[in-house]
Amino acid sequence: MGVIDDGVDDHPAVGRDPMAVGPQLRMLLPTLTPAEWTVADWFLRRENFTKSPTIGEVATALGVSEPFLVKVARRLGYPGFKALRTALLAYHSIPQIEMHQDLSRDDSVSEIKRKIFQATRQVLDEVQSITPSEVIEEAAEAFYAGKQRDIYGVGGSATVCHDASHKFLRIGIRSTVFSDTHMMMMSASLLSKEDVVLAVSHSGQTMELLGAIDLARTNGARIIALTNSFASDLAKASDFVLCAPAKDSPLIGQNATARIAQLTLIDSFFMCLARKNYDLAEANLNKTMSSIHCFPWTGVRKGRAKPRN
Repeated sequence: MGVIDDGVDDHPAVGRDPMAVGPQLRMLLPTLTPAEWTVADWFLRRENFTKSPTIGEVATALGVSEPFLVKVARRLGYPGFKALRTALLAYHSIPQIEMHQDLSRDDSVSEIKRKIFQATRQVLDEVQSITPSEVIEEAAEAFYAGKQRDIYGVGGSATVCHDASHKFLRIGIRSTVFSDTHMMMMSASLLSKEDVVLAVSHSGQTMELLGAIDLARTNGARIIALTNSFASDLAKASDFVLCAPAKDSPLIGQNATARIAQLTLIDSFFMCLARKNYDLAEANLNKTMSSIHCFPWTGVRKGRAKPRN
């Protein structure tokens, strides 16, 4: 019996933005079995798609059966191997930079700068391609309507939380940042169905954060996640998910480029909040910026510190 492999015409995955194919597959990797992961990892290596491989050639290269390849394709959201191959050929035809291959200790500063900037642009393009506009809009609607707006994040994610809260305050949207485990739990215990939490975690697996999110959900609060994968535990526990995946690199890891992607998503989120009432946002922005520019310590500006009482 031949391998049953659906065509490429009538399936949501077909016609998907080619730039989105790679990050969406990478986000699914943690959900796969070891055997499935091996196949998916092979698919993500562009050197394997210098030509259009047949299903038989791929099966031979990986030492698996053709029906297994069809199964993996479907696990990755495609109707069959042909549809997945078409998507991968389009994705791998996009000019990209492989950080783990191209960065070396012999690079000049100019070369390092060029490669880092190019890799960052690639991550931003991928994040843009996988982020549905309606999800950002709906999450902003929930955050704007929240009676209490709390923002959770630990470690490096806390810096993104503070940046977000600072932006929101500039247009009059008040929020509170919690980066301490006990404080997050205390915050979550007081939330209700009128409240909302924005949780930031690159891994989406930080146990301390997940504990607070579970308690917040129990109390009825709505959860907005900013994480690296819709397959993470944080994403699964959230009402709205904004994903900022990034390729790993042995030199700079994932966090460097992922952090820029997170901040860019926050900027988009911020603008969606502002447009809920643009006139009020503009008026509040003028107030908050004027309060800084008209800072009363004029003596310090002129080099004459005011005496303390």
